[in-house]
Formats: sequence, C-alpha cells, structure tokens
Amino acid sequence: MAPSTPVVAGLLLFLFGVCLVDSRSVYDHHHHSVVANGRWLLQAAPAVTIDCGAKCSVRCSKSWKRKMCNKLCGVCCSKCNCVPPGTSAETRAMCPCYATMTNPRGKLKCP
Repeated sequence: MAPSTPVVAGLLLFLFGVCLVDSRSVYDHHHHSVVANGRWLLQAAPAVTIDCGAKCSVRCSKSWKRKMCNKLCGVCCSKCNCVPPGTSAETRAMCPCYATMTNPRGKLKCP
C-alpha cells in the first residue's frame, strides 16, 4: 500500500524542520564550514591567540605598579589579542585596538 500524499508531505516537512533546527551554528569539523540560516558558509581558521601573560609581563616590566599594569594589560590583550612590543609608549600604534581602548572616564585604558 502506497502512502498518501498528505503523509508524504508531512514526512518531508518534518525532515526539513529537523535539518533546520539550530542550523545557525552547526560546525563541520572536517571542512571548516558553518551552516547559517540554512546556507553553508566557509569559516576562517581560528585566529592564533598570543600568550598575554608573557607579553604583558614584558610590557609592564618597568612599571612602578606592575600588578595593576599586568591586570589592565591582560584585559586589553584578551580583547585585542595584541600587545605592543617593548615598554615604551611610542610602540602603542602597532596595536590600534590596544592603543585606542578607553576606560569609562575616557582615558586610555591599556598601559
């Protein structure tokens, strides 16, 4: 006995709905692609994160408040994934995100 048209249509709608459930963030580990709104999109490889602790330790090595400097630098580094090299203020431009981040009072946040 062949299934009726409404049964087949219902089954197809059910399968289509199952495929779309939470399709906004389905990740394919083999091809680095993502399903977003029912479309397959290529995804960039995850960005390499830097060792914020080591970079901030160097950046804050000459600070007179090392603990505070390391804390603020760590916050900035985690948001920007960048810390200017060395200990001088002249190198800030090498990390635009780090160099322009401000605190609630409008002053530069990152040491």
